[in-house]
Amino acid sequence: MRLSATVICLSALAGLAPAASHAADACTSMLQRLKSQLADATCFESADLTTTNPATTPANDSLPGLPPFAFTPQTDRATIAPSAAKREPITKVVPGLQIQARIASDPLGQARFLLRLPNDWNGRLVVAGASGTRSEFNGDFAWSDYLLQKGYAYASQNKGTLNLRLSTAADPQACRLNPTSQTYVAFYDNDPGQSFARWQATMLKAAQVAKMGVAVRYGKTPRYTYGVGTSNGGYQVRRAIELAPALFDGGVDWEGTFVDEGGPNLLTDLPPPLLNLPDTPPPYDLNGTAAKNILAAGYPPDITAGAVSLWKNNWNQFWEVTMCQWQKRLDPSYDTYGAGLANYNYYARLSGSDVGSELAAFATTGRIQRPLVTVAGTLDALLPIDHHARAYARKVEAQLSSRNDDDDHDRDRGRDRGKNRPAYRLYEVQNGNHIETYQDTLPQLELIERHAHAAFDALVAHVESNQPLPPNQCIPRGGAIAQQPVQAGHCASLLAP
Repeated sequence: MRLSATVICLSALAGLAPAASHAADACTSMLQRLKSQLADATCFESADLTTTNPATTPANDSLPGLPPFAFTPQTDRATIAPSAAKREPITKVVPGLQIQARIASDPLGQARFLLRLPNDWNGRLVVAGASGTRSEFNGDFAWSDYLLQKGYAYASQNKGTLNLRLSTAADPQACRLNPTSQTYVAFYDNDPGQSFARWQATMLKAAQVAKMGVAVRYGKTPRYTYGVGTSNGGYQVRRAIELAPALFDGGVDWEGTFVDEGGPNLLTDLPPPLLNLPDTPPPYDLNGTAAKNILAAGYPPDITAGAVSLWKNNWNQFWEVTMCQWQKRLDPSYDTYGAGLANYNYYARLSGSDVGSELAAFATTGRIQRPLVTVAGTLDALLPIDHHARAYARKVEAQLSSRNDDDDHDRDRGRDRGKNRPAYRLYEVQNGNHIETYQDTLPQLELIERHAHAAFDALVAHVESNQPLPPNQCIPRGGAIAQQPVQAGHCASLLAP
């Protein structure tokens, strides 16, 4: 009785009151079959699963019993996507079924799951990662709308963690929002029992549950399953392609986070800009010592438009709070604001803390087992391209080269050369950056979203039809991924006029 009431209520919310009985039957069947996998599950059959329908993405703070900012779906979906006028358009209605739940096996009760099942299904499933500490609705604008219109079933998850809660400077787990802020927050990802290694486990569990849901809804498992994700969600895709070839047929990571206990990593990258950002209003003197130190640390040149600065935007929104969150999780004995995050020395901390082993526990290996495409911008001032996208590409190439040696031995035994070498590509977006909405005030930037979508389509053609993936390339400003690129390999300059 309780389940039936929940389903009918949600069906009405989705604008389907006349079909409530049918919706209740479909949802009741789904939830009954998935009850061992999901907890606190709700289900509704929707006239439109795209974000054109306001019921598709829940309101912020809509989960009962949680403080403000722990669950922020509406905010999360806008974090990685371009502003509304610049997103890839929604051109069709996608009716189907949506499930929202917790993953029942999660001992912390924070791992969340989303599944969208279009009526007009193309036989394929996409499982999305989540950026930052964002929710399972993080990809609604950037990925879900695009994929649902093509008929893909779409699943997502939250890396096993809720977002954050307001706190105070007295809280040893709290991080201030930037060096001059008086607002402190505590991340659920830093709570006892949490581990960044949960990120990869949650992605794989979501794929398993999503495949079960697809089989229940359509009577058969997906023919192909792909991973997509941005930032920390891109990291999740990389780990999925490294760890779970039985679950995934390929993936696209957009600005994925590189994790390596030997460096580079965020703990090596973020202190230099925090220490050296000039103490003057932008535009900064890029020939000054402080700016040269930031550039030498791998960061792209600053760009400005009036009073707006790419470096200052990142200083205000990401550099210190991200560094704080990672330090408190991975090296909690460090004196965050006494010794100072700008003075943090990762390599010096290796001998006096467990930070190296903490990073090693969730490091990317580069040993991909399915085709993978990375799309990254040259002006990423949060995850500098040479320390993240290119660093991962170097690690993949090293692993693939070692497999070539194995293939030589196989060839000597009469086996096919190259059987162990899945395709990998890095597509660099000239003047692309980490936050798409920055392009609204910094017109020198290029949007990455459409290139990520094109990379996904190219990956699917490669996996399913053996079409050659376009080579590694620099996508010029206003250009597109090409089979015969103007500039193969890396972009010659991080900033182009």
